[in-house]
Amino acid sequence: MSNYTEPSLAIANKFLYHTGYMDDNYKTLITLALQEDFDEIGDVTSESIFTDETAHAQLLSKSEGILAGKSIFCEVFHTIDDHLDIEFLKQDGDRLGRTECIAHVRGKALSILKGERTALNFISFMSGVATAAGTCAAEARHYGNTIVLDTRKTLPGYRALSKYAVKTGGAQNHRQGLYDMVMIKDNHVDAAGSIKNAVEKVRNKWGERFKIEVECRTLADVRQALELGVDIIMLDNMNKEQILEAIGLAKNRVLLEVSGGITLEEIKEIVPLGIDYISIGRITHSAPAFDFSLKIVLE
Repeated sequence: MSNYTEPSLAIANKFLYHTGYMDDNYKTLITLALQEDFDEIGDVTSESIFTDETAHAQLLSKSEGILAGKSIFCEVFHTIDDHLDIEFLKQDGDRLGRTECIAHVRGKALSILKGERTALNFISFMSGVATAAGTCAAEARHYGNTIVLDTRKTLPGYRALSKYAVKTGGAQNHRQGLYDMVMIKDNHVDAAGSIKNAVEKVRNKWGERFKIEVECRTLADVRQALELGVDIIMLDNMNKEQILEAIGLAKNRVLLEVSGGITLEEIKEIVPLGIDYISIGRITHSAPAFDFSLKIVLE
């Protein structure tokens, strides 16, 4: 099975681990988030109560799932006060149980209180995505070899964080954006007049530079895409019988992806059919936030 997600993953890793991402992307998101809290006056509650008192805070998990977002959690606090000492007991990708201590934060109580909610918002969001992705990926592995993919249904500005969380959870990334893979969807086909017209225009423009995926709404679409020799065919909102017929038509000549509101229950029905990929938008666009709390004790 070809792994067409590799270029996208390389981009995600570049964003997440290189200094440029920390400076440009993390910092921008953190700055905006803190500005929402502080405006021009700051934390009027904490700054009235505390000055130089020190504190020890524990990050506690209140759910079961997968950790993601350690780096940005630390970066939030260090943006406020780079003297804070943060010690994580778990790493991204580790499974979390209820009431586990995940990390310690030590330093000025004022700094901890000012960064608490923003840091929790990031790590709760990312761990929620990782947990949702992990649940779907584990279900797919239980029933076969189908790879679970994410989509571009992400919060604006949070694309790389979401994609990283998906990978951390055990699923795989689809394309990062509109720039790293050709994906001809229903609106492209309708505007171009046919799948054939759309594919030919792409090949005239780019040659073999990008792999081509085509969204197919009918079995007639599948036949046309097969004739054109595209790399991946997405079976959009097809039922089990249509999927089986599409598999028969493809005869292992092309990678097949199933999409369209796939649930956990449907994963166990689709995977044994022998599909290569299942793409699931809800693992990024509507994953429940992971429940953490930060408990502070003055020292």
